[in-house]
Amino acid sequence: MKPCRIAILGSTGSIGLNTLKVVDHNPQRFQVKALSAYNNFKLLERQIRKYRPSHVAVGPQGLAHFKKAGIKGVEFYPTEDCAQIASLKEVDLVVLGLSGTSALMPFLEALRAGKTVAPANKEALVMAGSLIMNEARRHKARIIPIDSEQSAIFQCLEGQSSRPAFVHLTASGGPLREVPLKNFEKMTPGDILRHPRWKMGPKITVDSATLMNKGFEVIEAGHLFHLDHRQIRVMVHPEAIIHSMVEFTDGSLLAQLGITDMRLPIQYALTYPERLPTGLKSLDLAEIGSLNFQKPDLKRFPCLGLAYEAARKAGTLPAVLNAADEEAVAAFLKGDIGFLSIYKIVEKVVLRHTIVKNPSLQDILQADQWARQEAGKLIY
Repeated sequence: MKPCRIAILGSTGSIGLNTLKVVDHNPQRFQVKALSAYNNFKLLERQIRKYRPSHVAVGPQGLAHFKKAGIKGVEFYPTEDCAQIASLKEVDLVVLGLSGTSALMPFLEALRAGKTVAPANKEALVMAGSLIMNEARRHKARIIPIDSEQSAIFQCLEGQSSRPAFVHLTASGGPLREVPLKNFEKMTPGDILRHPRWKMGPKITVDSATLMNKGFEVIEAGHLFHLDHRQIRVMVHPEAIIHSMVEFTDGSLLAQLGITDMRLPIQYALTYPERLPTGLKSLDLAEIGSLNFQKPDLKRFPCLGLAYEAARKAGTLPAVLNAADEEAVAAFLKGDIGFLSIYKIVEKVVLRHTIVKNPSLQDILQADQWARQEAGKLIY
């Protein structure tokens, strides 16, 4: 069997590092052809020397560093050329671990080149889900999600001839699940970044605290699985053992359960349709004892309701939601605004936007830039 030739965009982030752990566990199954990182070029250099990729994209400091490093057999690119790496002939599968809107163009170019894309990034599908799914169909490219909730739905639907009546996205509830609403105003970035279940990047951890992350998943699932937003329900599940559920018209529910380790959905995407041993411990339900569920409180977490509204109205509004959230979260992490201001800023930008229905890529990019400018006016 020929090894699967992979490109890992965002190789020094949590998704990239876990993907490389999967590669290490199954070295005969994979060949790392391309890597990308922005700031962490020292870790990237260690990855290059270990995995010997032929193509690497890196930020300005890294480019300057690698010019002096004397690494042979590697072609270096600026990070703006990640889309070029994603469409290389010698790559079979692209792991999309980039954060934010930077993933959009690599996603589209990988699909246009007929690659299998394994996205962990939500923002690209939130911004331009219809365009992405159209490109996948047009070029017969496959999308196998890495995000644990979308992977769970993908797995539950695999081999089913019936369409789902509903899907149930589970949420751990984030770091504020048991914090009184009156204390939200006092929350600092340090408080928010202590997620009880997952080790993730700062931006996605803040989005988990506001439940905006779950709202993005509602929009994402609608595109990935061709669902109306009314068919997508969110359920708070603190144990984070059931990663999502699919409900059929007869009332049957299928659920995907597993330990909270991103290597599980990553390996499934990389080895699909096969399942291989992961080397991870098995799920012990008797040890867990019980699983709990509750509906999300939209008064405490209004960002989720705002995301549902963006999913309902569609067009360029999800791109505006995403861009305004990126700007507001960045401002919070820098200490420029308080935690509750994230929602207030995003809501104001969303309400000011004139939606373009059936947008082109240019419309989406313009809406993204407009939303960032509007958010900036409210922040500074």
